[in-house]
Amino acid sequence: MAKEDILQQIEEMSVKDLAELVEMIEERFNVSAAMAAPVAVAVAPADGDGEGAGGAAASTYKVVMTSAGQKKIQVIKEIKEITGMGLKECKELADKIPATIKENVGADEAASIKEKLEAAGADIELQ
Repeated sequence: MAKEDILQQIEEMSVKDLAELVEMIEERFNVSAAMAAPVAVAVAPADGDGEGAGGAAASTYKVVMTSAGQKKIQVIKEIKEITGMGLKECKELADKIPATIKENVGADEAASIKEKLEAAGADIELQ
């Protein structure tokens, strides 16, 4: 199977399926996707929990939506794709602000979730 074929199949997968695939790869090859590519996400210090501790204090993040914005339906669709929850649960999250979308995620995943939700119109904080 060519690399291009693999990429094509990955493009067609849902976010939930991709998350499961990443987890399977991490387990099978004893690696961590969070360690693979450090991104300049540390620029988002939501909680100033001790700068002297380096990256250890902010190894996991909580993605919190502070506003659903004007494109609430788009935001609900993104929440559904990110979390894998049902439409009703996603709407409830979008209605109760501030809402924790996902907890205990690595810096890369938190940045990706924030980017997707902000593109849909939501205001997001990483804590």
